This record gives sequence, structure tokens and C-alpha cells, in this order.
Amino acid sequence: MIGLAVLITVGVGLTIHYSANEEPAPPSYEKPTYRASYHFTTPDKWMNDPQRPIYLDGKYHYYYLYNRDYPGGNGTEWRHATSTDLVHWQDEGVAIPKYTNRNGDPWSGSVVVDEDNTAGFGKGALVAILTQPSADGGKQEQYLWYSTDKGAKFTAYRDTPVMPNPGTHDFRDPKIIWDQESRKWIMTMAEGTKIGFYESSDLKDWRYTSGFITENIGLVECPDLYRMRADDGTYHWILGASANGKPEGKPNTYAYWTGSFNGKEFVPDRKDPQWLDYGFDWYAAVTFEDGAGGDKYSHRYALAWMNNWDYPHNTPTLEEGFNGMNSVVRQIGLKQADGAYRLISEPVQALDQMVQSTETLQQIGVDGSRTLDTAGDTYQLETDISWSDIKNVGLKLRESADKTRHVDVGVFAEGGYSYVNRSNTEQPDKSGAYLESRAPFDAGKKKVHLKILVDKTSIEVFVDDGSVVYSNVIFPEFSDKGITLFSEGGKAVFENMVIKHIGKP
Repeated sequence: MIGLAVLITVGVGLTIHYSANEEPAPPSYEKPTYRASYHFTTPDKWMNDPQRPIYLDGKYHYYYLYNRDYPGGNGTEWRHATSTDLVHWQDEGVAIPKYTNRNGDPWSGSVVVDEDNTAGFGKGALVAILTQPSADGGKQEQYLWYSTDKGAKFTAYRDTPVMPNPGTHDFRDPKIIWDQESRKWIMTMAEGTKIGFYESSDLKDWRYTSGFITENIGLVECPDLYRMRADDGTYHWILGASANGKPEGKPNTYAYWTGSFNGKEFVPDRKDPQWLDYGFDWYAAVTFEDGAGGDKYSHRYALAWMNNWDYPHNTPTLEEGFNGMNSVVRQIGLKQADGAYRLISEPVQALDQMVQSTETLQQIGVDGSRTLDTAGDTYQLETDISWSDIKNVGLKLRESADKTRHVDVGVFAEGGYSYVNRSNTEQPDKSGAYLESRAPFDAGKKKVHLKILVDKTSIEVFVDDGSVVYSNVIFPEFSDKGITLFSEGGKAVFENMVIKHIGKP
């Protein structure tokens, strides 16, 4: 049926658009909840590292580390969920349970579809290689599990590792890809400050080929390797890893390098990494192919655990029996600018399926502050901001009625950076060290485009078409829903503002 558009004028410069089958919902009297409206959350208990999703029979199969005994017991297992659009997820239960063999619980790794039966478990079998703390002294070693029922349940190949520990304390998080050019499996491994490279023809016998040494970003975890085609048509390899750049004033998220890979060794374009997120809560990230599309190189998807090991248990969701949320799934691309290549990010378009109403605001000039007539706690806000001479400009979101509580997103032109500041609302860092996340901004541009995703306990900000992204956890009070525009030291113009209110699936 073709929907009839309904326009309702609410206030000066504000129009709400409803389709015929998207009428305003009646008032809800349900108990308030901190469970996200459109982010993936664990059904109960605990979740942390995501495992790279695979695409099989029209669905994305996603596994994540889950602890059914949280907070009273330890150990993770692989819980399974499926999706056709990367927004709506169906829980499929535990696929690899913990403590089922003498090597303890399964940690992070990766799963692949063995289309050519290289491992001998059958054509199309799913093969997972993951870290377990070996019965031989708890050493981090790699074990193989396989599934012949499309990923519902996995069976341990054997009790001994396919990759014994070579004598290093940190030896974990194997990530496997099929290299089409060399016709072999390639693995990256987190080994302290080094990313190790390995090759195999059958997923069982692995040979070391080289190592990539990182500097000044702490221990690396959850390494990632893939090939992409940039917007100028050239192909490049990207090596990524979760890393800790805090001692150097850098993020504690996903570091990556662009470069070349010859099947054995990765050579970066430059020594220092770039960062895919500048917030405090985008860790253990994975990227994965668009399974539904034919083009595997123009873009990929990415998601991460929205938490931080400095404060993993500080959340009011514990009162509701769960602790664990992912970022929205992003679509990432590779862009050339000034002779260098960088990843850019945008939320997946499928989020639009969950939009309940849309508000479009006319041009608004602000010199000081202006509170909008609209409010919300689960929405996407997009706007262009321009100025001639200004000190600070942005938005106060999830604002309380008395204006004392809010999350600030903006550009501090005087200091040359964009930022997200959560110091004026409840948030997980009790130390006060991680309150404002920043990234460099060329204030000479005198304009910025912002796309902001707000959910019950999170804020994700995409600056200038995703060239910079911030992902942060926040815990505003349920009633804090205001939106205020502000400028300091001059006038700013907010244009093309669209607010999409998002509901539960």
C-alpha cells in the first residue's frame, strides 16, 4: 500500500512527518528500562567480545562471548544470534559451551565457512579456531571446533591445540581469512605488541610467516586483516587491532594501518596507526564482508563491544539482569585524501526501518543557546553547522529540564578539535579520567556535518560523513530528553536538521 504522508506543524520551523502506517504511538506506561532500543544487547547476564559474523544461507551468523553465570561465576562461551539486515537479531542460544573439555572456556577467535572442504569436515562446514587456556598450565593456545549443522552447535576437533603456544604469554584471538590470490588460509594472531602472521592449507597445520611490531599502543588484541578498494579505484590491505593508545593521548579502540600484503608479510604505508573510533567505548571490534552483495571490496561492516576494561561492571543495567551491548553496525569504506587513505564510517541504512517519526527543522541561527521544542531518548539527529568566527559550538543532548544534566557534542574551534563530553551526566567512569573524547578538527573549514545516534545508554557521533567517529556509554536519567543548540563566542547557523525517532524492532 502506498502510504499517505501526514504533516503536523508543531512549532516555529518544526514539521513532523508521519506515514499512514506510522502514526504516533499512544502513551506508554511500561516500566522504564535501560535496555537499548536499537542496539544489540545480551538477553541476560554478560557479553563482551564480538566474533566476526559470517554470511550463510541468507543470514548473518554472529557469535559473541557470553557468561551465563555472571556476576557470580567465571568463564565465557560462544552465544549465537542471526540477522538478515544487521539490525534485527534472533537469539539462537549457546553454540560452544564453556568447560566442556579439559582446556577450560572458549575465548575469542574466528569462524569461517570451509566451502572447499579443506579441513575435511565436509563441504560448507563451519570451522572455528579460538583461544582456550590450555590444561597444560593455562597457556593461551589455539583449538579447532567445527559445525556441520550450519553453526547451531560446534564440536571440538581434539583436546590438543592446532597451534601450541610458542613460548609467549600473550598468544590469542586468531583471525582467519581466505587469500584468493595465494589460495591458502591466512591467520593474524595477537602476540603482545606483535601481530603474528600464519598460513595453512587445511586449517589444521599452521606455519609462521612474519610478524608486525606495534609501538606505543600497548598490548594488541583481536587483530584484523582485509582488502578494500578505495574511492579512487585502487586496492589496499588494512591491518587492524584493538589497542590502548591512552598513554600517548590516543584512543583505546581500533587502531589500523593501510598498506600492502604479499601473502606472508604486511608492509604499512606509514608507521603510526589511524583510529576507527575516538570514543571511550568501542573495543574488540570486528569487520566483515557484505554477504548479500556481490562487491566484496568497496565496503565492509564493523561492530564493537560498547564497554571499556577500565570500568566493565559499572552499569545500571545490572539491576535489570544484564551487562553487555554492541555498537550499531557500521558500513565502512576507504577514502583517499591528501595522498593518504583512511577508513570512513556510516550507520547501516537498515536502521531506517526502525524510524517511527521524522522531524525536519528549518534554518536556526544561534548566538548563545536555544532549546528545541522536540525531545527524545532514542533517535538519530543529523545537521550541518556553519559559522564565521566562533569559540565553541554544538548540541546538548539528553538534557534535564533544569539544564544541569546533558551530554555535549560539538567543535571547539579555538582548540582545533571536535569532542563528546559526558561529564555532566551519569556515566561509567568513576575515576573522572574519561569524560571528554576528542579528535583533531580543522577549524579553518568553519563548518561541520554531524550525524548523532542516541539510545538509552549510548551516544555515537559521526563527524563529516564518518571521517571521525565517537562511541561512548552514558547513563542519563530516564526523564532527561531535552535537546539544546549552543554557540559561544559568535553566531552559528544550524541547517538541514533532521531528527529520526527510533523505536524497538
